[in-house]
Amino acid sequence: MGNVGEIEEMQWLPSPDSTTAALPLLSLNHVSFVSKSVSKSVRFYEQVLGFVLIKRPSSFNFEGAWLFNYGIGIHLLESESVPTKKEKINPKDNHISFQCSDMKQVIRKLEAMKIEYVTAVVEEGGIQVDQLFFHDPDGYMIEICNCQNLPVLPLTSCPLKLPSSSSSNTAVPSLYGRS
Repeated sequence: MGNVGEIEEMQWLPSPDSTTAALPLLSLNHVSFVSKSVSKSVRFYEQVLGFVLIKRPSSFNFEGAWLFNYGIGIHLLESESVPTKKEKINPKDNHISFQCSDMKQVIRKLEAMKIEYVTAVVEEGGIQVDQLFFHDPDGYMIEICNCQNLPVLPLTSCPLKLPSSSSSNTAVPSLYGRS
């Protein structure tokens, strides 16, 4: 195995008995984005989403930054070869999503910061979820929603590891006035 900060390519082939048991996962740790300007992206994630810059291993031999809040990390890696920023906000494209308790406050903040966004509503069995989508400085899409309104119902008998009871599953009224 290489040094920290180096990437070693490995090929993994499952053994016949390794496909039946789930991995012993605990939670999502972080998402990682390639960024044209790490400093600009750090400001965005701090000022818009409330993330906090945290210490990053000093052994890394490339530019980047780590941020953390809400139980998840965002790792930014500086590179000149960032994919071209998308002009149109497309809710059906790849994105990360954050649950929110006050969608109106999110809208006020995005409008005050002149950040373009689009909204959508998902209705299922009398339950409504409001969604709001926008891009970060490098064009990665972010969703803010009240997705906690929609119950998590497994389609199979596989057990789910749900968040602790400290997170509320109480329905939040719809932002857009539809019930």
